[in-house]
Amino acid sequence: MARVIREYPKGRMEAFTDGVIAIVITLLVLDLGVKAGAEDDLLQAILDEWPSYLAYFVSFFTVGAFWLRHHAITNAISRVDSAFIRLNLLMIFFLSFLPFPTRLVAEYLEDQDAERVAVVLYGIVLLLAAVSLNLLWRYAARHRRLLKADTSDEEVRELDESLAPSLVGYVVAILIGLALPRVAVVLYLLMAVLIALPLGTFRAAIQRA
Repeated sequence: MARVIREYPKGRMEAFTDGVIAIVITLLVLDLGVKAGAEDDLLQAILDEWPSYLAYFVSFFTVGAFWLRHHAITNAISRVDSAFIRLNLLMIFFLSFLPFPTRLVAEYLEDQDAERVAVVLYGIVLLLAAVSLNLLWRYAARHRRLLKADTSDEEVRELDESLAPSLVGYVVAILIGLALPRVAVVLYLLMAVLIALPLGTFRAAIQRA
């Protein structure tokens, strides 16, 4: 009896992921606002909400960085299978949870006791999202399981280099957050930048110089 091969449309998986990420970013901006009764000094009320703007800024660019890396991964593969789809769902799970710790950071960043809990929880969610994204790529690239035939070794190496530092970086930031929460928030933003950077493009430009 012939084995039945189940087809998993790559495009449908990409569309679903893009849709969820778009919703996550929309939810982030919905938390921005000022307190009721701020009309007496609206400018000051807006300035007083700086923790909300900082939390939104970090989360927006973090989600954007994850989307860029996810796009690079799906661009390097020719197909998806059931395991890849489930790993993809795991990544989406952690990203879709991000608005909650983002709101905690926005609300408690000026509270000396609570900000440590909020910032560390935020970092743990980012770390778990980074782990899931790394697992997604490692699964696809292992023995070139899902890669396109024309995906070069250089492209594989570039993705490896762009994803690996985030794991160590988030762990370090979480540990720093136990003592210096605001410094940790800045480090989270730095990790987003490092994930998003096209390292291969920079390397090629330096070699041509």
